[in-house]
Amino acid sequence: MSKKPNKQESDVRTSTATTKRRVAEVGATSARQKDIQARVDRKDAKNAPSKNKSRKEPVQAGSRRQPENPLPKQHQQKPGHEHLLQPAPRFLAPDYRGSGKLEGKVALITGGDSGIGRAVAVLFAREGADVAIVYLSEHQDAHDTRASIEDEGRRSLAISGDVRNLRFCEEAVAQMVEAFGRLDILVNNAAFQEHSDALEDLSDDHLQETLQTNVAGYFHMARAALPHLQRGASIINTGSETGIFGNKKLLDYSATKGAIHAFTKSLASQLLPRGIRVNAVAPGPVWTPLNPADRSADEVAEFGQDSDMGRPAQPEEISPAFVFLASPVTASYVNGIVLPVMGGPRG
Repeated sequence: MSKKPNKQESDVRTSTATTKRRVAEVGATSARQKDIQARVDRKDAKNAPSKNKSRKEPVQAGSRRQPENPLPKQHQQKPGHEHLLQPAPRFLAPDYRGSGKLEGKVALITGGDSGIGRAVAVLFAREGADVAIVYLSEHQDAHDTRASIEDEGRRSLAISGDVRNLRFCEEAVAQMVEAFGRLDILVNNAAFQEHSDALEDLSDDHLQETLQTNVAGYFHMARAALPHLQRGASIINTGSETGIFGNKKLLDYSATKGAIHAFTKSLASQLLPRGIRVNAVAPGPVWTPLNPADRSADEVAEFGQDSDMGRPAQPEEISPAFVFLASPVTASYVNGIVLPVMGGPRG
């Protein structure tokens, strides 16, 4: 007579199957994104124009001097890795002093392994929140982000998976609620970006990768989070200046960011009676792995120099905006806005 498996054995098998599925999904997504990138890179190599741009004088307006162009020439394979980026993005905001604005809260940040997501995770922790991050397959970056959260004295959790998958989003939310007991702040930040010089060159799989990651992923995660969000909770979406002004080489990416802005305003109206605020931050050019994993090495060297500030922002210059919107202490009457953090009125 065969032995009936006990609950613990069943849970182990279920956990193993879930892990294998997630690993297979993120592996397939990473491979698919690399293939899209490789096709665009080959086309770029054939059509590379000669450039001779004059540089705008960069502006420094913060408490410490930030890196300026030209940045080191570099190009990364997708999904991009912060630990390989030179110079390393600045995310620690050493002059920022926490004051308990998020004390006792729990936050979930997608794309939290690097860039803006990592900088936001650090400041949320400094303000008293425990932080879970969701990421695709950048395991070293996720490990480093967890270490930075814990250096602030808060608990951390990192969950690998693909936000295009609703089932994963539901599992990720359930996992972090089980670990931390609640969910107060959701930051939708994960994104896919790959340029295309002409609409005719934008393949259907490229378009779907951008739409499903940047739009469907935000819908999936918000829907999974909502049953756990109580009055006073907050959702913050990462938009972009491209969603305001457009970008001729980022047709699909710009369209998704415009959709995120509209989603933010619409969801803010829907959730207002429940006391849940929904806002967005629209950054200008920011020094993260997103662009070196898109543009050529020559273009990366010039990244951000055409902005009003004449240089790209560092993640630590963007993250305080998320703290402002997340905290009921500072933004209890702020709902449905798209907050531009672009270095100037034209980005």
